[in-house]
Amino acid sequence: MNIAYLLIGGNLGNRFANLQKAIQLIEQNCGQVVQSSAIYETEAWGITDQPAFYNQALKIETTFLPEELMKQLLFIEQEMGRIRTIKLGPRIIDLDMLFYNNIVLNKEDLILPHPALTERRFVLLPLSEIAPNLIHPVFQKTIEVLLKECPDLLDVQKLSIEG
Repeated sequence: MNIAYLLIGGNLGNRFANLQKAIQLIEQNCGQVVQSSAIYETEAWGITDQPAFYNQALKIETTFLPEELMKQLLFIEQEMGRIRTIKLGPRIIDLDMLFYNNIVLNKEDLILPHPALTERRFVLLPLSEIAPNLIHPVFQKTIEVLLKECPDLLDVQKLSIEG
């Protein structure tokens, strides 16, 4: 069984319901969600003139290879109505693969670990909740250390939402 860490998020529509729907579709199409962080509300990163995002980190067990898993995640985004128009723009759902086992991969359509995760507090904070001691295979630092070193100062707030 393979272990993948994902970050799911979105800032359009019912953000909480969209995360719940994404988790359901991930379990149906990708593998079992074995751990999930709290939900965090985050100021928009990149293009800041848009609604705040809800983000959540997931640990999943999957039988898919990395490229197959990425195809499934893109399929789920499409099924949920994501339309890719503006890079870093508003979206109903965004499913990012952060890590897959301990693999370092650099292909045109998939880079692992996710190349920007060390620069984004909204990724590292929820990830540190479920995998603080996970070691980044390129930087050889734990998620906890990467979070402490992260230069991103955007506001990331843990929410207390109950389904």
